[in-house]
Amino acid sequence: MSDASKKTDISDTGISDIGDSGFEISRADMPRPGDHPVVASPKIGVLLTNLGTPDAPDTQSVKRYLKEFLSDNRVVEIPALLWQPILRGVILNTRPQKSASAYQKVWMDEGSPLLVYTQHQAQKLQERLGDQVHVDLAMRYGNPSIAERLLAMKDAGCDRILLAPLYPQYSGATTGTANDRAFEVLQDMRWQPAIRTLPAYHDDAAYIDALKAQIEAGLAKLDFTPDALVTSFHGMPERTLHLGDPYHCQCRKTARLLSEAMGREIIVSFQSRFGRAKWLEPATDDTLMALPGKDMRKVAILAPGFSVDCLETLEELAMEGREQFIEAGGTDFAYLPCLNDSDPGMQMLETLVRRELAGWI
Repeated sequence: MSDASKKTDISDTGISDIGDSGFEISRADMPRPGDHPVVASPKIGVLLTNLGTPDAPDTQSVKRYLKEFLSDNRVVEIPALLWQPILRGVILNTRPQKSASAYQKVWMDEGSPLLVYTQHQAQKLQERLGDQVHVDLAMRYGNPSIAERLLAMKDAGCDRILLAPLYPQYSGATTGTANDRAFEVLQDMRWQPAIRTLPAYHDDAAYIDALKAQIEAGLAKLDFTPDALVTSFHGMPERTLHLGDPYHCQCRKTARLLSEAMGREIIVSFQSRFGRAKWLEPATDDTLMALPGKDMRKVAILAPGFSVDCLETLEELAMEGREQFIEAGGTDFAYLPCLNDSDPGMQMLETLVRRELAGWI
């Protein structure tokens, strides 16, 4: 039988050909137009990510949020076998009620301040970037989740996505874990979008300029001249510095550059200590209580490490910080808001995002 006859016989059996690799390809296995999913026109996505917040200022919502947050081994670097009994047995049965009371003091009509301000940022960034880019937001803990919004962006046709953690200074417990979660979602995707990540911008001129403009605008509204300007960054266990986390150094550099830009001394401190381990120093509460004794009785404080106002700024600094300072002998206290969705803040965010999207738009 000729080779031509052999090919015909194979074709008659339902096998179209035998390729060079030796695999038989059946017509039944060949893709048909109807087999392909309908995909929207490709878009570029920008996913703003922030830490997270409870769904409501009540004990159960806060407990659910804290359980997710404090179970992340990027946040609490203690083996789960040792940490989880402490978390579930003590912390989650005492801390949620206290935290819920604090959230109730700052909760807005629209919801949690952190979520509300991040939503405003996303909306304004969308307006600035136009229809070519799809801007969305997600929270590392709580809702809307990174998994939910990343999958939604993929379904919306985004084949290139910029992950933009809104943390000026890099820490494994903030930027690192936000990116980790996004990459976990990508692992389960058969068809992954191309991904870029926004790097830390602690020393970026656009960030320093935005902070300077925001501070000067805030100081201009005060009816007193501060004796001291204090920056309060979120604290981290000191061991993270020794393990190689750049966060402490980047906070210090931000403060130095801001001091140089403003032409005045800026005091650096770290807030939100938790647990018995030694944390980065000096502590914000200790700093505020010591200032009146140094003849600095008028103070303005800001939190440049937070992209938007939240529980830690509005309750811990603006309320508790004020009480601590006044009780120690201070006379005038002002909390200066975060960049939030202010014009300087949005100009900075647009500058950073457009830079990272270069070549995509």
